[in-house]
Amino acid sequence: MSTTNDIDMTRRNKRPRMISPNERTKLEEYVEQIHYSSRYSDDDFEYRHVQLPKSMLKVIPRDYMDGSRGTMKLLWEEEWRGLGITQVRTIHGSRRCGNRERFADHGRVRAELGLGALRGA
Repeated sequence: MSTTNDIDMTRRNKRPRMISPNERTKLEEYVEQIHYSSRYSDDDFEYRHVQLPKSMLKVIPRDYMDGSRGTMKLLWEEEWRGLGITQVRTIHGSRRCGNRERFADHGRVRAELGLGALRGA
C-alpha cells in the first residue's frame, strides 16, 4: 500500500481528473444541497465532514468512484473543488488569503469527506 501522510494513495486517481464543462453543468444543480458539518480540529488538522446529496452520485464521474468499496475515491483538492465542495460554505464576510478560503493559511488542512454516509444517505 502506497501512503503519503496516512493517505492510502491506492484509493485515489494517480493525478487529478478534472471535471469537464458538461459534467460541471450537470453537477451545479446539487451544489446548494451539499451538507457541511461544523469544523473541528486536533493538534495537527482542521476537519469538516461533507455529505453529498444521494441524487448527486448519479452525475459524479465514474472514475471518482471506488467500485470495490462502493464509495467515492479519496479526491485530490482539484477534484473535490470541481464537484462544488468548498472548505467554507460562503466567503461573504470572511478574510480572504489570495484565492483560498480564510483558514487555508493555518497550516495543513486535511479535507475529510464523510463518504461513509453516502451509502445510507
